[in-house]
Amino acid sequence: MKLKPFYRRVLYYETDKMGIVHHSNYLRWLEEARLDFLEQVGIPYDKMEENGIMIPVLSSFCQYKYAVRFNETVCIKMHMEEFNGLKFRISYTVTDKNSGEIRLLAETSHFFVDSKLKPIRIKNAAPEIYNIFRDAVGADIYGE
Repeated sequence: MKLKPFYRRVLYYETDKMGIVHHSNYLRWLEEARLDFLEQVGIPYDKMEENGIMIPVLSSFCQYKYAVRFNETVCIKMHMEEFNGLKFRISYTVTDKNSGEIRLLAETSHFFVDSKLKPIRIKNAAPEIYNIFRDAVGADIYGE
């Protein structure tokens, strides 16, 4: 599995009075990267929801390494750390597109639920999703 990294240009409204990205926006970027991952592997999130499958966030952690400013472009790469068919954990590295400097290290954990928010085992509900997530664990999923 070789995917394109997710690139994100900083918009003006995402910055604060100091001219740097407000910390709350990084979580939105991580979500954008997850949605891009799902799109690239052929399981767009809207199609999952149409089939009654959702992926809420259980936890999130961000370690801010260096400020990101308006109009800079970052590269967000995900790494599937754990997956057991019910829950999964992703780590992220956000780097400056030009210099490669690490700007943020982050992690989120999630689980699969049905439309009634009841936890589900994805292997039973959607084996194709299970296989994609299983194959992504520990793999270098990005080609350059």
